[in-house]
This record gives sequence, structure tokens and C-alpha cells, in this order.
Amino acid sequence: MPPTSPMAVISESAAAQLLDFSQRLDIGLLDRVVNCMYHEAGDQQKIAEKVLNTLKEHPDAWMRVDSILEFSSNQETKYFALQILEALIKTRWKVLARPQCEGIKKYIVGLIIQTSSSSELLESEKTYLGKLNMILVEILKHEWPNNWSTFISDIVGASKTNESLCQNNMVILRLLSEEVFDFSLGQMTQTKAKHLKDSMCQQFSLIFQLCQYVLENSQNASLVVSTLETLLRFMHWIPLGYIFETNLIQTLVFKFFNVPLFRNVTLKCLAEIAGVLVDEYETQLVELFVSTTDKLKEMLPLETRLKEAYERGSNDEQSFIQNLAIFYTTFLKGHSSLVEKPELIWKLQDAYAYLLMLSEVEEREIFKICLEYWNILVSDLYRESLTTTVVGTLAESTTGEGRSKQYAPILSKLRRIMISRMARPEEVLVVENEHGEVVREFMKDTDSLNLYKSMRETLVYLTHLDYSDTKKIMIEKLQHQVDGREWSWHNLNTLCWAIGSISGAMQEDDERSFLVIVIRDLLGLCEQKRGKDNKAIVASNIMYVVGQYPRFLRAHWRFLKTVITKLFEFMHETHEGVQDMACDTFIKIAQKCRRQLVTVQYGEAVEFIEEILKEIDIIINDLQPQQVHTFYEAVGVIISAQLDSAVEARQIERLFRLPNQIWDGILVQAACNIDLLRDFEVVQQLCNLLKTNHSACKSLGHSYLVQVAENILPPLLDAVADDYQKNLPAAREAEVLSLMATLVNRLEDHILPALPRVLDAVFQSTLEMIDKDLEEFPEHRTNFFTLLQAVNAHCFSALLSLTSDKFKLILDSVIWAIKHTMRQVSETGLNILHTMLVNMSSANSEKRQVFFKTFFMDILQHMFAVITDRSQTGNLTLQSSLLAYMFKIVENDIITVPLSDAPESTTIQGSKANVQYVHQSLSQLLKQVFPHLQETQIRVFIDGLFSFDQDVAAFREHVRDFLVQIREVAGEDLSDLYLEEREAEIAQAQAAKLRRHACVPGILGPHEVDMCD
Repeated sequence: MPPTSPMAVISESAAAQLLDFSQRLDIGLLDRVVNCMYHEAGDQQKIAEKVLNTLKEHPDAWMRVDSILEFSSNQETKYFALQILEALIKTRWKVLARPQCEGIKKYIVGLIIQTSSSSELLESEKTYLGKLNMILVEILKHEWPNNWSTFISDIVGASKTNESLCQNNMVILRLLSEEVFDFSLGQMTQTKAKHLKDSMCQQFSLIFQLCQYVLENSQNASLVVSTLETLLRFMHWIPLGYIFETNLIQTLVFKFFNVPLFRNVTLKCLAEIAGVLVDEYETQLVELFVSTTDKLKEMLPLETRLKEAYERGSNDEQSFIQNLAIFYTTFLKGHSSLVEKPELIWKLQDAYAYLLMLSEVEEREIFKICLEYWNILVSDLYRESLTTTVVGTLAESTTGEGRSKQYAPILSKLRRIMISRMARPEEVLVVENEHGEVVREFMKDTDSLNLYKSMRETLVYLTHLDYSDTKKIMIEKLQHQVDGREWSWHNLNTLCWAIGSISGAMQEDDERSFLVIVIRDLLGLCEQKRGKDNKAIVASNIMYVVGQYPRFLRAHWRFLKTVITKLFEFMHETHEGVQDMACDTFIKIAQKCRRQLVTVQYGEAVEFIEEILKEIDIIINDLQPQQVHTFYEAVGVIISAQLDSAVEARQIERLFRLPNQIWDGILVQAACNIDLLRDFEVVQQLCNLLKTNHSACKSLGHSYLVQVAENILPPLLDAVADDYQKNLPAAREAEVLSLMATLVNRLEDHILPALPRVLDAVFQSTLEMIDKDLEEFPEHRTNFFTLLQAVNAHCFSALLSLTSDKFKLILDSVIWAIKHTMRQVSETGLNILHTMLVNMSSANSEKRQVFFKTFFMDILQHMFAVITDRSQTGNLTLQSSLLAYMFKIVENDIITVPLSDAPESTTIQGSKANVQYVHQSLSQLLKQVFPHLQETQIRVFIDGLFSFDQDVAAFREHVRDFLVQIREVAGEDLSDLYLEEREAEIAQAQAAKLRRHACVPGILGPHEVDMCD
């Protein structure tokens, strides 16, 4: 709670009195320090934070929790005290004496009962009680079932004495379920989680009886809601008999579904049940579907206009509509065949009527839920129709054709919805914003693109199932645009996006007749409409549609020529976005129709490319530089299709005539006045000319690799790399490192002769900039390791040829990278190290063995430092993959040199000496770093590392289990880690691996193979 009076200044010495455990705790002082922590700023807050953190970490701080909770009236102070207790339970519970554990357990249970004994306290102490509940669950994760076998019966019994207590107990059961079934990964070992799940299932009958009793008898609305929410959390794991062999479904549907307060959570429960995929309860699932649909028709008649109802509905009503979509799509995805029978056809049609109305609701998340199901349905119908066509006609009621006919009216309505709601594709740059203005789209909306892809796929299937209906609907909607009955930017956009999305789904003849009508009407609409905004919208739709039908354009020269001519007109249209789209559409058409544009067509005197080159100055006159680059790339694509090399050379010369004239003119002027090259506009013009050349060369397809390596790289290194090395750190451009990485990635081994110079120029100088701390020069850090990754991947031989000092410097920098706090740097470091180890494993034997002898154990030690660092857990998969590889190369004798430095006479003899040495060394390291771990824990962990080294997923989860164990002091009691069971699993994994190896002669060594005399 906030302070009620001005804060008195707290000195550090006064606050530090809280840390003197020889004195009685001053609760008033603690309240003031906590208030200071949450409500002050500056030095006062820093003092408070420092003292409270020190207090929290004191090993005896938990002994003061009871007095804090009893005497403090500040909720924030109480919450702080509970945090101390929670930390103790999570990390040191196992080292407490049993009487202390029992005392804490009884104390927390008593507080919970006291705080939840009335509805008033339940509401006013909600946050405090929530923390108490979580602490009890943390205790249960240690105590139940081994040391508190009666917990379930205790909580069920207590629940029957008081409704408020029962309501809170439902919360505790829900939290326990979530901790065990939903959030156990990384919080407890796999084996322990499995045992707790088994215990929950075995003792669930008591919990279910309590839930059933409440639902059938309680008149307390908040208790019923809490019970339903708890039941919802149980649904995905409880034994199915409790769902289908009791009256649970009937209770949910007939008692709670139509009550506004309960209907949302009830519908979520029904949706969970609908998702159960089992054969033995088909009758009950059908009853669930029928009874829910019948009840829904009473609550929400089919005549209801759901779209309008959603718009004016409350939050709860809108949530209900979304939950309804989830229920029907979940049921129909898994069980549609159960309700497609003749006697249930009317119920099924009712469900689809609701689903179609739900698909019209203007809420993206609801639409996405429906769309996912529609996509599954129409793809299934399409595949069944193909099977019917191949196999022949069977009984109509069981064939894909029969199903398609049954669904035909539904699918026709669905086509209209899909067309009217079509999402914007990536190619469209001119859009209507939220203010109703027509603007260019700068950022690509990933969610819209994913939605478009799903809708496009669905509409393609719908077209295959009945192309004539799709065509009829689209032509009809287009006519309504032309005659103005449905004219709007939105309607035209969605229609044209839908038309473009079904390219290739019709037969070529049908597509031709369809497109002739579409393009004719759109061109007419462009002429008909007045106003720049209207024309821009129509123009963008014309360009999108024609760009989606290259097959049609290739087959119809006149249309292709008309379309390209129209695009050239649009390139002079200055409305924002139109020129960009015209250029993008032109390059798309050029890529698909380039052969047609370098061939003399019937009725033409010359190739169309000649006309483009003749008019190029006029065509690009109004384009911006980046649009010119796109245009030149498109023309380059066309010229690259030219078969006659002499003609191609002449056309390339004509293409570059204008840029070369401008370039030569600038150089002539610069020869007379060198200051011209200091003019920003001139320099920018030169850059644009270079980009124009680059765009055209890229599409022309000539290989400039050797020229870059031999003619461009040396002067580039002179100008760039040497300058980078000589500059002050603050003046070094990070892009130089990016450039070097790109050169290595592109040139690969062609850059080997120049690579030593590259590394000399940028490596040491950059490393000196970034090894002082983890924050300065972030771009240099990222680009430096990107360069190192490129060298490691493409020029590993160059690394092998380095001197030992330089190689160690590179390896040290990689080790430093894997420990970095920047996620991108640490990921890159892990990838580099993994690739380096893989490359080294296939290097020549002498270098390989020297490397592993020198560095393997050091790398292993650093990897364990990283993997046990809690700030690095986000990279656990990459770390596990790398570690698994390290254990695999030891076990598979890729490393033949002894890793031990001990004299040969004292080393372990045999081919597996390195395995035993790694096992022993790692065991000693872990004992030293984690002295609280027992020897058995460490042994089981290391055994598992070797057993799971060929299964990265199992290896990762084994490591995750170990990370759980190191956070907790286990003491002598290891029973809840179930190490014997884990040892058995590890032994089975090792045996399975050996069996796989034994199937391949030679994989196992001669001393590992059983031989009969």
C-alpha cells in the first residue's frame, strides 16, 4: 500500500539494522524500507533495494517471516516476506530438518485457511492469498505424495466445511495441475514430473467427486465459476472415463451452458471435450454435438445476425462468440464423419450455418479460427474428389463426390465470404489506411500475409471443387463494381485480390474467357472513374491481377503488349505507390514472359524489347532512383533470354547508353574541377548509377566472380581494410566487417589468397574494441562474429594454416562470444564453435589430434560454464547440440590422442580411455562447482550425456533436468529425483545405441563385440 505520510529519510546505517540477526526485527523500520523501495526514487530507493536484497539472501531470513506476516500491516512487506519463504522452499527445502518442514507446512496451511475463511477476506486479500497459494504448491512439489500422502483427501475434506475455503482450494488444485502438467518443463526433472502426473491421475476420483458435488449442489456463483475454471484446467489430462462415463457433459450443457455467468467457461470445457480423439466414446461425442447445438439454438436462434450482434455485444458476449467458433471447429476437425450421417444432417447444417455466420464476424482472430477449419475441410474434399475421379464412382453417399454435393450449398456461401474478406497480398503497395486515405504501404504486415496465404489456399481448393460457381460469383461481384451497386475501394480490393489468388486453379480455356472479362471490365473501370484516389486503387488492382496470370499473358501476345503498355503509363502516375507497383509488376511479368519479349510476334515488325529500348528515356522519365533500378533489372531479365549473343551485346549497350552518358559527363566535368566530386548531389547521382548497373548485371546473369576476386578485391582491400586498421576505433565503420563477411560468403575459396590480409586488417583491431566490456560497439560485435562464421564455414583451411598463436586468438574470441549477453552474438559463437569442431573432425589426422589434445577439455569446461549460466538458457538447444557432438566424437574415437596429460603408464588403457577420462574430469569439475550435489546425481548426469549423445532432443531434456537439480540443495534425500529409474532409462538408451551400432559391421571395436568360441 502507498505511504500515508511523507517518507522520513532513511540512512544506510539505519536500514542496515535489519541485517543484524542478533537483535529483534524492527517491523516498523522494515515497512519504511519496503515503502522506500516501491515508492521512492534515487539514492533512497538504491539503499532500500540493497538492504532488502541482502536480507532476502541471508540464510536465516526465513525464520523472521512469521513475525513479519503477523505484525506488519503493509501488504508489500508481507509479499516481500513470502518471497523470502518461497526462495527457501525452492532451493533449500531438502536440507531443512523434518520438524522445520512440518512447521512451515502447517503454518502456511493455517494462514491460507484463516485468509480464505470468508468471501470478504477472499476478495480483499486476493494478492496476498494468491502468493500463499503458490507457496503451498511449491511445498507440495517437494512433499506430495511421499511425505504428504493425504493432501488430496485433506483438501477435499476441508472444502466441504466452508464455501469460501472450497473456492480457494479450487484455485490451489488448479495451480497444482498447471505446475505439474503445463509448467513442469525446466522446473522439475522429467522423472519427477511423470510421478506427480501419475499421482494426480490416481487420486483424481476424490477431486472429481468434489467438483461434481459443487456443480450439482452449490448456489454460490463465484464457487461454481471457480470450480468450472479448475475443471477446465483438468480437461486435457484427466482419465476419459470421468468425462464420458459420468453425467458431466449433461451437467455442463443443460445446467450451465445457457446461464450468462457460466456460459463462457462452460463452452471452453465443452470445446476441450470436443477435441478428444477416441473411438470408444463416439456415441457420447455425438450427444455432445447434438445437445450443444440444440441448446445454442434456444440461446442464439439461427436468424440472429451474428456480425451485428458481435459489434454491439459486451466483452463477455464477444468472448462467447469466439469460444463458439473454437467449439465447432474443434469438434468438426476431429469428428465430422460422426455427424455426416443422414439422420444427423440437419444438425450438421445448423452447425455450418453458425460457422458461416461466425466467418462473417469482423474480428480477425475469430476469422482465423474459422479459416483454419475451412482450409482443412476443402482440402479434404478436394483430395477425395481426386480419389473418386481415379477410382471411379462408388456409392454416392460414401464417395468424395457425394460429400462434395452434400457440402455444395455451404461451399458456395463460403466462396462469397472468402472473396469479400480476402486479405491483402504482399505484391499490393497501394492500400487504404485507417483514415480512409489511399497511401503506399511501407511495412509488410506479416500477419496479413500469412492470412492471405491461408485464404488463397482455401479459395484455390474451392475453385477446384466448383470452378463455375467461383467464376460466376466473381464476375457477378465485378459487374456490381462496374454498375456502382457495390462500388467501394474495399470491395474492389478484396475482389481483385481473390481473382489474383486463384491463378492456375482453372483449366486454361476457362481461365482465358474469365480473364478477358476481368481485364476488360477493370480497364473500363479505370477510364470510368474520376479522381486520383479512385484511379490509383483501380490501377493497383489491374497491375496485381495481370501480374498473377503469366500463363495467360504468355499465350496472348496482344493482351501482354497492352498490359505492359498500360504499366508504362502507370509509371508516369505520380500518386503514391502506383509507380512502385508498376515497376514491381513489370519485373514479375518480365521474369515469366521474357521469351515472348525477345521474339518477333505475329503482326509485329520488331521484338518488343527493341521498342522498350527505343523509348526507355521516356518510360523512366518520372521514376525515382530505386524504381529505375527495378526497371533496369526487369529489362536485364528480358535481355538475358536473348539467344543471339551479338544481339544481346548490342541490346545491353543500348540499355546502358543513358547511364553511361551521365557517368561520362560527370567524369569529364570532374577532370576539369575535382571539387565537383565533393558535391553531395553529384556523389548521390554516381551511387545511383552504380546501383543501376548492379541491378541490370544481377539479372543479366553474367558471372563476375573471377573478376571480383582478381581485379576488384585487391584495390578494395587497399582502400577499405587498410583504412579500417589505421583508423581510430570510433572512426571504424562496422559495415567494413559486414562487407568482408559478404565477400567470404560469395567468393568462398576464391578469397583464400587474400584472406590472411583480411584477417590481419580487421581481426586484431576489432577484437581490441570489443573485448573490454559487453556493451560498446554492438554493431561491430555482431558483424565481427558474422565474418568469423563465414571464414569458418567457407575457408576453414585458412584457419588451419594460421600460426598457433593466431589460431588460439580466434578460438578465444569464439569462446568469449558463446558467453556473450547479446543473444545474436552468443548464437553466432555457438554456431561457429560447432562448425569448427565438425570441420576439425574431418581435417587431416595430425592437425585434428593436435587441436583436440590442446583445446578439447578447455572447450568442454567453457561449455559447462555457459550451459549452467541462467542468463544463457535461451540457447539451450544450440548448446545441447554442440555438447552432444563433443561427447559423440569422444565416444566414437574421432579423438584418438589421449586427452589426459598423465604419463602413459598411469593412464587408463584401451580404446575407451578418453571416455573414462572425460567422465572423471567432468565429475571432478561438477563436484567442485556444485558442492551441494550428491555423487550419485553427478554420475547419473554424466552417464546420460554419453547415452543420449546421438539424440539431441533427449540430450537437451537430460541437461534441462540437471539445471533443475543445481538450483536446489538436495541434502541426503534424493528419493524425489527417482535416480534409479533415470539410471534404467539411460542404460536402455545406451543399449539401444549399441544395438544400432552392432548392425553395421566395424562400427563397434573388436573388444566391444561378443564372440563365440
